[in-house]
Amino acid sequence: MSRPGTSTQHVTPYDRFGWSDIQIERLLASGEQRQELAAYFGEREYLELARLARTAERVGVNAAHPHVVVIPGILGSQLGIARPPPLPNDVLWLDPIDIQVGRLGLLGLDAAAPIIPLGVVLYSHLKLRLRLRAARFAVTFHDYDWRLDIQQSGAVLAERLRNLASAEASRRLAIVAHSMGGLISRVALALPGTQHVDRVVLLGTPNLGSYAPVQALRGTYAVVRKIARLDGASSAERLTEEVFNSFPSLYEMVPIPRRKGAPDLLAPGGWPDSGPALRPSLLERARRFREELPPPDARLIAIAGVGQETITGVSKGRDGFTYTVTRHGDGTVPADSAALDGTNTYYVNAAHSDLTRDAHVASAIVELLRKGSTKRLPRRWKSSSRAQARVSDRQLRRTHVEKVDWASLTPPQRREFLQNLNEPLKLRLRVPAERRR
Repeated sequence: MSRPGTSTQHVTPYDRFGWSDIQIERLLASGEQRQELAAYFGEREYLELARLARTAERVGVNAAHPHVVVIPGILGSQLGIARPPPLPNDVLWLDPIDIQVGRLGLLGLDAAAPIIPLGVVLYSHLKLRLRLRAARFAVTFHDYDWRLDIQQSGAVLAERLRNLASAEASRRLAIVAHSMGGLISRVALALPGTQHVDRVVLLGTPNLGSYAPVQALRGTYAVVRKIARLDGASSAERLTEEVFNSFPSLYEMVPIPRRKGAPDLLAPGGWPDSGPALRPSLLERARRFREELPPPDARLIAIAGVGQETITGVSKGRDGFTYTVTRHGDGTVPADSAALDGTNTYYVNAAHSDLTRDAHVASAIVELLRKGSTKRLPRRWKSSSRAQARVSDRQLRRTHVEKVDWASLTPPQRREFLQNLNEPLKLRLRVPAERRR
C-alpha cells in the first residue's frame, strides 16, 4: 500500500516530461521531439537552445579544460518521489497540477515523504550548460534536495566531487554555483578530498544572507505567494507555516546583522509576533551554521548582480517587517552580500535569475574558468543612486491573492506563469527628500 499522497496512479504531463538534461541536449541537436520541446520552452527559446546544442555537438569536449559542475540555487532542482518503471517519477516541484490538488504539503519535512532530487530546473540552467558545452567544457549538473540544511548538502556535494575525481583521475574540476549553491560549494571545499577543484565561480551567492528567505518565512515572498495562487484550498500563510518554514536552508540564508539597530534575525526576538510561526530550533541551527561557515577560499571568484530593485534593509514594527528597497543588488541578493572580501568579485547589471541565462555572463564565466580572470565584467562598482522605496509585510500580503485555475490557462499563459515565478514585485523608487535643519 502506498503512502498518503504518493499514489502510483497520479501521473501528470510534468511527470512524463522527465527527460534528463543529456537527453534533451541530444533531442535539441537532432531536431527530434521539436513540437514538445518548443511547447515547453517556447519557440524562440527552443531555436536558441537547438543552435547551442548543435554547436556543442559539433565542437566536442577539450580534455585540457576542467570538467565543470553546475550547481543550482534554492528551488533550482526538481523534487519528487521515485516510482518503478515504466511509470515516470512523480515530480512535485515544480508541478502546477500537483500543487493545485494540494500535494505541495508533501514537501514539508514534517510529512516525511520519500522526496529525492529529480534533475535541475532546465528553463533556468540549460542555456548555461549549453554555452559551456559550446565552449568545449564537459558539464555535469548537480541536483540536490534544497530543503535540507546547507552543511548536509555540502557533504553530499563533496562526495559527488570525490566520485568525479576517481572516475577522471587526470581531469581537473571546476564549479559554477548559483545562489545557495555557492554556500553549498563553500562547505564542500572545506571537506577532505576536494582539493582537485581548481576554481569556483559564485553567481549571486548570498554570502552574508538575503532578505528573500526572510520574506519566504513570513509568507510575503513573491514566489511563495504565486505558488499559493495555484492551491485552491491553502493561503500563502498556511503553506508557509506548514511547508516552507520547515526548511532549514531558508533560515540559514537570512542576513546576519551588519548595521547598528538592525534586528537580529537569527534570534526569535528579532522577528514580529504576527504571521506564520517560525521554528526557534532552526534559527539556532542557522546561527551555528553562520558561525561555522568556512572563510572564503582562494579558489572562489564571485559575480554580483547590481542595478535591480533589491531589499537591502529591514526594520521591525508592530504589524511586521518593513523592507527598504534600493538598486544595490540583483533583485534577490544585495551586492555587498554577493561580494566576497579577499577574493575577486566582478559586477554585472543583471537580475538574480538571469545570472545563469545571460549570454554576456556566460562568456565571462568561460574566461574565468580558462584563465581565472576576465575583462568582460568590471571589478569595481559603486552606485550613486539614492533612490529607494519601502514596502511592508501588510502591503505584500495584499499581492498575488487571486487564485489561478491552471486547467483554464493556455499553453503560453502557463509558460509565462512559470517563467515569471521569480519576478519580484515592481516598486517605484524615489530619492528621499533632504531633511530641513
